[in-house]
Amino acid sequence: FFFKQKTAYEISTRDWSSDVCSSDLIVERDAPYPELKKSHTAAHKGTPWTDFKPPASAPVWNVIQGFGNYWLLMSAVELGAFDALRDLAPCRLEPLAERLGLPRRSALFLFDGLVAIGMIEQYRDVYKLGDLAARYLTSDAVASMADLIGVAPGPLENWEHLADTLRNGTPGAPIENDPEGFYVPLVEATFPTMLRAATRADLKIGYSRTPGMRLLDVGAGGAPWSVAVLSQNPTATAVVNDLPGVLTVAERRISEAGHIDRATMLPGDFHTVPFDDEGFDLVVLGHILRTEGDEGARHMIDRAFAALRPGGRVIVSDYFRDNTRKFNPFGVLMGLTMVAATRQGHTFTNEEISTWMRESGFRALRLIEPIGFNQMYVASKPE
Repeated sequence: FFFKQKTAYEISTRDWSSDVCSSDLIVERDAPYPELKKSHTAAHKGTPWTDFKPPASAPVWNVIQGFGNYWLLMSAVELGAFDALRDLAPCRLEPLAERLGLPRRSALFLFDGLVAIGMIEQYRDVYKLGDLAARYLTSDAVASMADLIGVAPGPLENWEHLADTLRNGTPGAPIENDPEGFYVPLVEATFPTMLRAATRADLKIGYSRTPGMRLLDVGAGGAPWSVAVLSQNPTATAVVNDLPGVLTVAERRISEAGHIDRATMLPGDFHTVPFDDEGFDLVVLGHILRTEGDEGARHMIDRAFAALRPGGRVIVSDYFRDNTRKFNPFGVLMGLTMVAATRQGHTFTNEEISTWMRESGFRALRLIEPIGFNQMYVASKPE
């Protein structure tokens, strides 16, 4: 039975037995842990069922804690926590604290925090890297993302003023103010990931099987595409374009790979620097369109088409939003990063990119994903 709460006076002076079981006396109480209440589901109660089971607050808490999670990971990289685990683990806390020069309390919550967010493993007070951290978070890992963590979000101060950016339409400190200052550390950090994507793309598109291939690497950054193509196709040559300060990184990376004799550096803004008309077998637009806005992206697709020989191919690699803009959160949130960091950049939907490519004249479009989150459109110029 449910009863309205009565005062002592009402109980002593009134006959309220008729109120028993009356539906208007039921006191609705919020479930303290709605996520644990399994009986009030759509299957049991029909829909809508939120009156019976309020939504859990966990998604909100996940976002709130995401701020701390990011800075925990940043601090772990800065302190050398993953490299210490690589060298010492499996081990208990004390050797790790000594190696990093941390008080015990600091070390405890650093490493337990990394366990909590799934970056490392712990069993009976013994810590170790695990496969995830060994592959992505040590400084010398084959697919290291350690340097990428600090630069991937763009200028960190811009996020504090995101509301102002959304009101004004542009950030207070866009990366266009100092493009080389921003892109040099970014392309250094992204090189391992982009090289893996470019190398594995050969399994899908076979650029290594084109004799005498001539590559145009537009906005090359650290030149992962040039390194991949020149490494896997010994008869290929490359024209490598980017801003002068960034191009020094590309030249160094190609030299380290031993292919500088087959590469030509082309400094300049990729919107205006001259490209040879119908002079290339492959043009790569690798993660450059999302900084350019709609008009700039379409212009670069047109430029790629003009630079290709008949029968040549273009690769447009980027982070795309799905057409409904809700099933690929990575692409949507990367678009928000562009809004926070650039004057006009954002990510594009699959429909937008494929439509623009067809309007430029490209045919035989297909979408490949050599590694996770790295999608590429491949298309041909008609012969």
